[in-house]
Parts: sequence; structure tokens; C-alpha cells
Amino acid sequence: MTLRGGALHAPADGRTGDRERPPARLPLVVYVLALGTFLMGTTEFVVAGLLPEIAGDVQVSVARAGLLITVFAVGMIVGAPLMAMLTLRLPQRLTLILALGVFAAGHVIVALGSSFTLLLAARFLTALATGAFWAVANVVAARAAGPAASSRALGVVGAGAMLANVVGVPLGAFAGQLLGWRGPFWALAVFGATAMVLIARQVPRDTDGGQAISVRSELSALRSGRLWLALAACTTTTGGVLSTYTYISPLLTDRAGLAATLVPLVLVGFGVGALAGFLVGGRLGDRRPHTITIVAPAVTTALLLAICLLSTHAVPTVALIALLGLFGLGANPVLIALAVRFAGQAPTLGSALTVSAFNLGTAIGSWIAGVALASPLGATGPAVIGTVIAALTLVPTIAIALTQRRRPAA
Repeated sequence: MTLRGGALHAPADGRTGDRERPPARLPLVVYVLALGTFLMGTTEFVVAGLLPEIAGDVQVSVARAGLLITVFAVGMIVGAPLMAMLTLRLPQRLTLILALGVFAAGHVIVALGSSFTLLLAARFLTALATGAFWAVANVVAARAAGPAASSRALGVVGAGAMLANVVGVPLGAFAGQLLGWRGPFWALAVFGATAMVLIARQVPRDTDGGQAISVRSELSALRSGRLWLALAACTTTTGGVLSTYTYISPLLTDRAGLAATLVPLVLVGFGVGALAGFLVGGRLGDRRPHTITIVAPAVTTALLLAICLLSTHAVPTVALIALLGLFGLGANPVLIALAVRFAGQAPTLGSALTVSAFNLGTAIGSWIAGVALASPLGATGPAVIGTVIAALTLVPTIAIALTQRRRPAA
């Protein structure tokens, strides 16, 4: 595997070469970038725990206040590839710093704003900055770690967002209820500004490239069939898990008979499993990428099917949800690494498209799951939908593995 023109190139079989040894430790910059994704993951979902307070303050319904989450998802879907192209000629270090600056400014606007329309605009602006940061952070982390540890580095960067669900979102919601909903947004603005300083110090200038890059050469990556297979897998693997996770509360209370006060603990269990899955999947994916991208969705499909069948039993359901976190998102860092690799000379665009794919899968999966929840399937409907979507992940991942096997023979 070599590094040419800012892109990762691997041997045709998708495995690291015999001469390449993964480093014992990842560079510090990888963990600094993970701090950034921790902030991004926290801001995306912390609103969910503050909707009643926000709605009451700006005088809108709770349902309408939920648009603050929707508009953020839309901003991520559109913003990641758009900002990747608009910042194409900027040094990556500068792009990361500017993205965090806009991130901090967006949170100040929300913290000071009294108009719901202004809050929506600020959330959309923040989502654009989040998409830009995430896309570039993946490329910088993979390059800093080197070809033999790129998936591992992406696992750590992605684990920052998973940790947000375990720590950042619950703490933000608690602080908002205790001190007022604007408090978490002030805190995120301060942390965003602090992260700017860390990025400026830790991201080396030599990642800035210095060579002219054309939009046409970046868009040429879209001709890669393997890139689209990786993006399809990103969409379905996330859609399958999060379509179920979004409506896990009625499944636990209505079907499993769990007390509503225990639901947050189950969600923490899922978050811990997802954090471990990201780290383990990234570490193993450097050596066996196709094994991870096939086994993880296969096990996820089996877990979701088991949840459908055993949802009336509380203990097995809780254990299955924790395992769903472990396996459900474990392939994601490997899929990001593959997309960056398959994008060839356009790694930032490839990374940005994975951000869009993950958010697209979340949006579509949760929408279909909501329809299923209102159907005769009831509380098990989202899990049924999740099972089908997760199983579809095997189509592109098996196709990628077969394509890689054929390449040496050809």
C-alpha cells in the first residue's frame, strides 16, 4: 500500500503488505481529531434531550422543535460533499480550523438566538461545518497513521462520535435541564474554540499538500464502481441499525415490559457497545477488511432478527441491544477506509460521501421505521425494517470482496 497524491492505495487483494507493520501507537493528532468528532456527535443529538425546553422558550411545538435535528441531518447529507469541493484548494489544516471556527460561531448564535428561524439557520450552518470537518479529519487521520493502520485510526476518530452518545449527549441533556438549554451550546462553543488551538498545534503543515487540485479530477472518482458499492454499504449498515435504535424505547416498554426509567441505561449499553465496536472493527479491519465488512452485517442481521423474535423477554432483549451496538457499527471505519481508497486521487471527496451516506441511511431508515411503527407490526415494526436493511448490506460488501479477488487474476 502506498500514498500518492493524498490518496491511499492498497494491494489488489485489499490487505496490507508483508513489509508494513502497524505502529504500536497512533499519532497524537488522531486523538485530537477524535475530540473534534466527539463535539460533532454531541451537538447532533444533544437537542433530542432538550426539545421541551427549547420549544417552550422559542414558543413552538415540540414536534416543530424536532426540525432542529432534521435540518442538521440534511445539512450533513448536503454539506459534507459540498464543503469538500468548496474547500478543495485550501490546506487541510486550515479547513479543519475554519470548520471548528464556524462550529463555535454556530453554537454562539443558537445560545443567543430567540427566533426559531434563526436557530434553524444556525443549526444548518453548524452541520455544514461538521460535514467539512469530518470529511477532512478522516483523510488526515488515515494519512497520519500510515497505510498499515488507517482503519484503526478511522476507528478512533469515529469512536469520538460514539463516545458522544455515551457521555456527551447525556451530560449535555442533564446540564441543559439543570442550568437551562442554552448552557450546553455555550459549552460546545468554548470546546470548539479550544479544539481549534489543538488542531493548529497538532496537525502538521505537510498535510496541506501544496499541489493544485481540480474539481474535475475530484469528480472523476465518481466513476469508481467500488466507491459506490462502499457508499451503498455505508447507507444500509447505518440505516439498519439506527432505524431500530430510533424507536427502541417503545419496543422496550411496550413489548419487553421494561420500566421507562431503565430505558436510558439500555441506551448507554448500546453506546458502550458501539464505542467498542468502532475501536475493534477499526483495529481488525487493517488486516481483514473484507472479513469485517461481511461478518459484521451478517451478525447484525441475526441480532435484529433475534430482537424481533424475543422482544417480549426483557433480559435477552437488553443483551441483544448491547450486542447490536458492538456489531452494528463495527464495519463503519473499514467502509470509510475503503471508500477513501477507492476514491483514488480524491480521498477527501470519498470521505465526505461516506458522511452523506451514513446520514442518508439514518434519515431513510428512521422514516421507514416510523411508518412501520404505525402499522399492524407495532413496536416490532422498526426492528423488522432494520433486519431487512441490514441484510441488504451483504450485497455490496460481498461484491467488493469478489471484485478484489478478481483483480489479481485479471
